[in-house]
Amino acid sequence: MIIGYARVSTDGQTLDSQIEHLRTASCQKVFSETASGAKTDRRELRRCIASLKAGDVLIVMRLDRLARSTRDLLNVLAEV
Repeated sequence: MIIGYARVSTDGQTLDSQIEHLRTASCQKVFSETASGAKTDRRELRRCIASLKAGDVLIVMRLDRLARSTRDLLNVLAEV
């Protein structure tokens, strides 16, 4: 399954563009949230990672939507 994850940092931003791109990329399921990348407990990201099974593909529009820093990205990848 192809799964997408979209995130914006503030309420003033919109998820629409990211979700549209993820749907165009054939994502069958999209998790989205409004949460600062500085937060380590992003509920929808946790749900997204928990839903992944062997062979699934996770798509994000940009790496900074998934992780705030290289250390954060490594922690996310360790969970996957």
